[in-house]
Amino acid sequence: MTQSDYILDAGEIIKVDEGFSGIPYKCPAGYLTIGYGRNLDANPLTPSEAEILMYNDIEKIDSELKKRLPYFAQLTPARKVVLISMAFQLGLNGLLGFRKTLAYLAIGSFEHASKEMLNSRWANQTPKRARRLAEMMRRG
Repeated sequence: MTQSDYILDAGEIIKVDEGFSGIPYKCPAGYLTIGYGRNLDANPLTPSEAEILMYNDIEKIDSELKKRLPYFAQLTPARKVVLISMAFQLGLNGLLGFRKTLAYLAIGSFEHASKEMLNSRWANQTPKRARRLAEMMRRG
């Protein structure tokens, strides 16, 4: 058996013994745990692990935006980035609540869409991000 074989075998045993939880929980010893017994107190996520999770989330958002917004595919990459970033921060439903912004995007009125982004509680809560993303939306 090669090293990779026994590592794979160990993983299968651990999966059976630990079970899976996608939601953090306190294990019997009181440690914050997730996945297949990952003790987050002793073994927190690394930046590279968090990046994998982030890109998985971005791919899900991209897929949903393609389904929900018929014009999404025609947007410039920069404008797609804006919508994905907003959905990542606010959740998909939060982004979809920007009805005026999205209506302007649907007709290609990017200046108005940008202004509507700034006319929101979101822009008041995260002004630097909102101004930067609104400018990206305007410029395309």
